[in-house]
Amino acid sequence: MQNRQRVMDAAREVFARHGLGTTLDEVAAFAGLGVGTVYRHFPNKSAVIDALFEESVDRLVELARVAAAAEDAWEGFVGFVMDVAELQTTDRGMRDLMLTAKHGCERSDLLQERLRPVIRPLVARAKAEGRLRPDFAEQDFPVLQIMLSAAYEFTSPAAPEVWRRYLTLMIDALCTSREAPHPLPRPALDDAGIDHAMRAWPTTKRL
Repeated sequence: MQNRQRVMDAAREVFARHGLGTTLDEVAAFAGLGVGTVYRHFPNKSAVIDALFEESVDRLVELARVAAAAEDAWEGFVGFVMDVAELQTTDRGMRDLMLTAKHGCERSDLLQERLRPVIRPLVARAKAEGRLRPDFAEQDFPVLQIMLSAAYEFTSPAAPEVWRRYLTLMIDALCTSREAPHPLPRPALDDAGIDHAMRAWPTTKRL
């Protein structure tokens, strides 16, 4: 079991840095194990991904539960949105798992099945408190995640932290408060930054 955990820890780290295209040979090398040891615990890379996916779902569900139990419903809602954004922008493997169809519609279905019952009361409380716009739907969550992920992937070659600007804009757009909007935590990309981002943006993403 110790070696299995070493494989899991290594896969989590390597996938976070390089995405799910990483091979099990690379995972084994990072873990300091022979690739044969990896295969004794996992028949293939898909099995490793499945195990990590279960961990990721558990983590997201727990974040949603904590948010739903917050005394201030709006702050709980915002905290959850920010936590998920932080995870998906800092962990490429999780971003691949959560937001790309090629890694399995069944996984996506499982994620939504586990999250919806927890997100539903979170959204309902924030609406009842009067801070979350009444036309927001729980089904908007995955769309917002994809939007923010796309913004991160486009801007990160020029400014790795500028996604936080768009997260702030997103949160302000969801709030019904008439208070002054939050100061944006990062400046917009200048013309040179936009040009850099466009040149780095993979051609396949633009089709």
